[in-house]
Amino acid sequence: MSAERQIEIRSVVDFVHAALLERIVAGELAPGARLRQEALAEELGVSRTPLREALVRLSSEGLVEFTPNRGATVAGRDLSDMRQAWLARLVIEPGAARLAAERRDEEAIERLRESVRRQREVAGDVTTSFVLNREFHLTLVAASGNAHLAQFDELLWLTRIGLPIFARQAHGRKQVLAWAREHEAITEAVAAGDPDAAERSTREHIAAYPPTPAAQSS
Repeated sequence: MSAERQIEIRSVVDFVHAALLERIVAGELAPGARLRQEALAEELGVSRTPLREALVRLSSEGLVEFTPNRGATVAGRDLSDMRQAWLARLVIEPGAARLAAERRDEEAIERLRESVRRQREVAGDVTTSFVLNREFHLTLVAASGNAHLAQFDELLWLTRIGLPIFARQAHGRKQVLAWAREHEAITEAVAAGDPDAAERSTREHIAAYPPTPAAQSS
């Protein structure tokens, strides 16, 4: 397959992924809803191949499930599992922030600052805000220099912390901007080489937003 053809297919996958993601977030595709591939492909005007790839990507993000006899369905949300993932983050991310402050990697700090800047720019776009929020936290843990912590955190974000939960908590532009301010405080503590402040700010930030029953229905 030519490079041009691969790029074309990838762009179609991105389009399908974004279209289905928006419907899941909006609640148009409710938890448990069957995703009939033939009908969706026809509706979106694409072939089954990019549709399948987009569904696999959504599955890796914890938003779609593949089950025998039913095919692809919108994933449900188990509040107890979400809470366990949230508690795991409370263990991993504050400690990683402490290590990041001790390490003070300039390139990682710039990536954190850029993530905050972009989050402010797109505060009204829930989907993009979620991507940037996830990017910030994964970059923070990676800044610790500990590949094991980074791997654990990435697993949590990709399979347990989905966009619908974020959308339920993101009550408009004001809330997203508040998160950006908290992210900035964490970043500057890391940049200042203040492990105590970095760890404390990260723990307070995560602890303030536990999963709630409302998120379960998303």
